[in-house]
Amino acid sequence: MSVAQRPRKQASAATATPVELSIVMPCLNEAETLATCIHKAQRATKQLDVAAEIIVADNGSTDGSQAIARELGARVVPVARKGYGSALIGGIAQARGRYVIMGDADDSYDFTAIGPLVGKLREGFDLVMGNRFAGGIESGAMVWSHRWVGNPALTFISRVFFHTPVGDMHCGLRGFRKDAYERLRLRASGMEFASEMVVKASLQRMKIAEVPITLHPDGRSRPPHLRTWRDGWRHLRFMLLFSPRWLFLYPGIALFGLGLVVGAILETGPKQVGAVQLDIHTLLLASFACLIGYQLIVFAVFTKVFAMEQGFHPPNPAYRAMFRYVKLETGLLLGALTVLAGLVGLVAAVVSWSAVDFGSLDPRLTMREVIPAAVLLTLGVQTVFASFFLSILGLESEDR
Repeated sequence: MSVAQRPRKQASAATATPVELSIVMPCLNEAETLATCIHKAQRATKQLDVAAEIIVADNGSTDGSQAIARELGARVVPVARKGYGSALIGGIAQARGRYVIMGDADDSYDFTAIGPLVGKLREGFDLVMGNRFAGGIESGAMVWSHRWVGNPALTFISRVFFHTPVGDMHCGLRGFRKDAYERLRLRASGMEFASEMVVKASLQRMKIAEVPITLHPDGRSRPPHLRTWRDGWRHLRFMLLFSPRWLFLYPGIALFGLGLVVGAILETGPKQVGAVQLDIHTLLLASFACLIGYQLIVFAVFTKVFAMEQGFHPPNPAYRAMFRYVKLETGLLLGALTVLAGLVGLVAAVVSWSAVDFGSLDPRLTMREVIPAAVLLTLGVQTVFASFFLSILGLESEDR
């Protein structure tokens, strides 16, 4: 018999019994389906013969969900901060079990089918995901845009960005070890909580498994809390913000490389491409591409170092080595040399101007001297101040 099923008079004994499994259900006005979910969870824990507790993380229900949960023996954890992620964070924080199973309280997931998740956790996996696409999606259980566009697209992006070993990134039925969860330091308050858990577990190279599960139509008469575009964007935004490589580094390298190649070609003179002639105007745009690209690369380094120092990303040996071999003085020297090269270019442009007694000049010639010089000056100044800022971010690493 599970802890949640024991009568109130045995509460003291239940408290003394080690809890192996905590089942956490986020709840916001789920009176229509909450009792069904609790009953199914109780049957599952009885069949599995596991010492368990059922926690309802209530996010401010006004339909009597709290009373239903207490009457059935579940523990109600009030969570004031609004949001799907907030409710789960609050509920999981109160879980006493070694393992935690989380699932929605709308009866779309069958809690009697949690056996395979518990089995994988007992085998030593840190995170066990349900996979609705492998197990089955009943008619009417998921709108077509989520089934064929949203979930597959976001799952694909997560596999490319973070190498997540899952086929269903946003399945709401999943299990994890409580100690592994605590190492993740999850913070997302909304639906992106689901993405944050998988992304951070993948970055920390935790042991992740998947089991097929079936998604059923939920039993509520009201619309779901999920909002397609808002929550889809929040998932995508989280993955972009958590991946400085794809948000900053790769676009920065592409822009810098393109600008450098085009600029080098046009520096020797105008070029004819079919019926189009590329000249100093294109050279100017190429120089801006170099500057923007370099700035994005610098942002990527800043973001990665900050994320590691704050514990959002696991330590990266390459970045740690950077602080051993690339010191503040190295960046200052490189920046100073780049500024000097730019000043030399400007002096050359002034000399050319003096050759015509500082009169009118042909911009098609002089701009090929001024533009590279201005770019070098700007890159040099950026390098100097970026070195100072990076040194500030890396102070703790240097101390360690």
